[in-house]
Amino acid sequence: MPRTYPRPDLVIFDCDGVLVDSERIFNAVLAEDLSARGLALSTEVSLPTFAGLAMSAVAEKATKMGADLPEDWIAGVYEKAYASLRKGVPLIPGILEVLARLDAAGIPACVASNGREEKMKITLTPHGLWDRFHPDAMFSAHTLKVAKPDPGLFLAAAAHFNVQARHCVVIEDSATGARAASRAGMQCFGYAAHDKGETLIAEGAEVFHDMADLPRRLGLD
Repeated sequence: MPRTYPRPDLVIFDCDGVLVDSERIFNAVLAEDLSARGLALSTEVSLPTFAGLAMSAVAEKATKMGADLPEDWIAGVYEKAYASLRKGVPLIPGILEVLARLDAAGIPACVASNGREEKMKITLTPHGLWDRFHPDAMFSAHTLKVAKPDPGLFLAAAAHFNVQARHCVVIEDSATGARAASRAGMQCFGYAAHDKGETLIAEGAEVFHDMADLPRRLGLD
């Protein structure tokens, strides 16, 4: 018999890799830049190495791995990445249908990301999602000065909507985000489109591989 799930009072979505398929584009820029700074990486290696990290944490980790980074490195990488992202970023298949189901059920949804609002505006605007979420349902680590895996970003979202943590559900695609959800005391569904999601499972997330399967987990079917 299929498992039944309770409906949450708030659904918190990560942005990159959950709403829009931007991770590969960003990491291609990141890998090329770091390779020129003494840390040879491919996009395929960059993706799992830096997935879900705030850029300050990326810089710290890359430096420990051998990269020689200037003080203004983060600003420079963002400038290169924004140029690539402005060429267009596809939506994650099925995400609009999930959001429509939440709207129909009267369940609020928001975005909580380690990325900058400027980056999210570039990737979400062409799909109408920036206007949907900003500013009242958009929580950026860069703005709030607290980044995953710290639970503060998710807890700030829950407080904004006056919802208790145990009644929230987080949708993530990175171990960093899943760890933040666990620390916040929130159920996490981990979206693993390209692998089995072992790193998400290790952080306590329940993994799914297709957005068409998410409404059932949100108690909508």
